[in-house]
Amino acid sequence: MKVTYIYPHLWAQEKSSDALQPLAVAALAAHTPAHWEIRFFDERVEPINLWEPTDLVVLTVMTFTAKRAYNISAHYRKRGIPVVMGGFHPTIMTEEVLQHADGVISGDLENIWPQVLRDVEQGELKPLYSSGIVQDPCSIRFDRSIFKDKKYAPMVPVQFSRGCRYACDFCSIHSFYGPRVVSRPMDRVLQEISQIPQKYLIFVDDNLFVNEKTILPFLKELKGLKKKWTCQISIDAAFNDQLLLNMKDAGCSAVLVGFESMDQDNLRDMAKGGNLRHKDYGQAVKRFRAAGLMVCGAFVFGYDHDKEDTLWRTLDFALKEKLALCHFNLLFPYPQTKVYERLKEQGRLFYDKWWLHEDYRYGDPLFDPAGIQGQKLSELCFQARKEFNRHRHIFSRGLDFKANARSPQQYFSFLLSNWITRREIHRKQGRPLG
Repeated sequence: MKVTYIYPHLWAQEKSSDALQPLAVAALAAHTPAHWEIRFFDERVEPINLWEPTDLVVLTVMTFTAKRAYNISAHYRKRGIPVVMGGFHPTIMTEEVLQHADGVISGDLENIWPQVLRDVEQGELKPLYSSGIVQDPCSIRFDRSIFKDKKYAPMVPVQFSRGCRYACDFCSIHSFYGPRVVSRPMDRVLQEISQIPQKYLIFVDDNLFVNEKTILPFLKELKGLKKKWTCQISIDAAFNDQLLLNMKDAGCSAVLVGFESMDQDNLRDMAKGGNLRHKDYGQAVKRFRAAGLMVCGAFVFGYDHDKEDTLWRTLDFALKEKLALCHFNLLFPYPQTKVYERLKEQGRLFYDKWWLHEDYRYGDPLFDPAGIQGQKLSELCFQARKEFNRHRHIFSRGLDFKANARSPQQYFSFLLSNWITRREIHRKQGRPLG
């Protein structure tokens, strides 16, 4: 029998220059029995052959790709081909997704995927498979051969843990995993990394610094593999000298830090306790840079204490501190997050299911914050992205010889990531999903 795995794009018929290998699909492939023939399409890097014969179609669905996934699913179901959907969106919006699929996986796939395939073979596919969070960390494994000959961004994703110890107001990770963090066995991850031929890695963990007792031994062993890598990490890592030293020695070149807001009241509303404890962002950036690490900052705009000057102060900070990259994100209330439920209860959302609404365009506001009109804030976010990524500012930030231009290799990485980011900013804004 033949199964077709599909990773949908936000929209049809356009490639993305910043697409990473989707580990969820590699996990599916790793748990697929050998007697199943596998075909994989990643719509971000290639067109889907919708008419290729298959016995089963499986879509990995995020909230932003739900509309496109439903359109793809409709095509196959009209032909009588069963469709299964899994991922974050099917887990938190199960009833909605059941209207567009023959089967839905709610939770981590490792617990249930072989059973789903056995049911398909017997003609007994169930509408819902509730698998919960993976119980055995050793079962988390990936078959990367599925990515052969596909053109992704030049960084290979690796996963050490799932989940996050924090419960931020806007984050969908906590909606999926709750308070639990699942860490894979260190030796398994190191063995996997040793078999990756590429030099550059990105840890896709929501926060690599989840447990100092596990991460420090891991970094010491990772040093011997001589890889270059980047990761997402919480701001408190900047004030841990031993961690910074081990990260640098292990090959870390850049960190993505969720600064989120320059406003203390917003941080309280976000439940960003770690940021409130370490509120001197400038000092945090200096400590990362002193360790030779490029800093990519992420900010969220749309909380009720934001005003027009909040965004410009943030832009000034990002330029002054020579952040390697900076994401000026409009607040997207993902379903089942605390902020979504609060705004819905207050009747403030412009659209209930904004990810499906015909009028929604990428980058559009979804509600009016108390301190500024939503449309105005959306326009300012787009302006800030463009301003930060002007050629003169890229050149100026690139003159940071402590981090961004610490070595020819690091400077090339800085330039490439800025070129990709600048290109994607203009391609996405104002486009309808699906």
